[in-house]
Amino acid sequence: MEKNLEGKVALVAGASRGAGRGIAVELGAAGATVYCSARSTRAQRSEQDLPETIEETAELVTAAGGTGIPVQTDHLVPEQVKALVDRIDAEQGRLDVLVNDIWGGELLFAWDDKLWEHSLEKGLRILRLAIDTHIVTSHFALPLLIRTKGGLVVEMTDGTADYNAANYRVSFFYDLAKSSVLRMAFAQAQELAPYGATAVAMTPGWLRSELMLKHFGVTEQNWRDALGAQPHFAISETPRYVGRAVAALAADPDVARWNGQSLSSGQLAPVYRFTDLDGSRPNAWRYLVEVQDAGKPADVTGYR
Repeated sequence: MEKNLEGKVALVAGASRGAGRGIAVELGAAGATVYCSARSTRAQRSEQDLPETIEETAELVTAAGGTGIPVQTDHLVPEQVKALVDRIDAEQGRLDVLVNDIWGGELLFAWDDKLWEHSLEKGLRILRLAIDTHIVTSHFALPLLIRTKGGLVVEMTDGTADYNAANYRVSFFYDLAKSSVLRMAFAQAQELAPYGATAVAMTPGWLRSELMLKHFGVTEQNWRDALGAQPHFAISETPRYVGRAVAALAADPDVARWNGQSLSSGQLAPVYRFTDLDGSRPNAWRYLVEVQDAGKPADVTGYR
């Protein structure tokens, strides 16, 4: 990959796994210095008790050609987030890209429970993890980001604005969390524009995250073995695909044209001419509407 982000500094908040890891690695592949923050470290796991860590992500960033710096941070604790941003300021004096990918709610859902049946404690915890973390992080990071014109904020969510407006996202708390992030991107876009900065919402498609692969009992190497159980999984994509979308935005001198918009990896792939690791360009959200949600047999022809 062209090193078109050399000299740029990024913070990927929520970088231990999934889309956050994929984004951090692709920013590194473009030459950026990437601060990788989350709670999960080799010495201390988060409440999810999953094996991936920010140290691993930082090592992958460096191996890809960038500089990866792991910083354990609980993004619900303002003092920790402030300390993280102060460190970036002290060490780099700038912040060019902020990716708010903090989530951590995967294991808190009861998908089939209605609002009145769902654990209220877990539901409110989901909202804290999915919404409050992003607000706290932007509160402290944006003053540093706007110090240099051309900054980019990427709010990571699940679903485009159009799709989420027309479709209930399975669970009350999940639906609220992911829709709220879309609006946060729009709101920040209004406030950042006068300072020469841009904010967007970004969604991957059907992500082959570590948890999704585990759910289907496959690995990235043999993921197609899951198609027997779920044929529509054929449209899925690696975390690096959305990572390439974010890296392309970060390198675009005209990125302000996207300010306030809801974007997806599949939408941006033909615009910026990048592909997933296998050379394909899956467009999951168009596929969902036109094939899966329409009740048609799985067929990704023309969609990847």
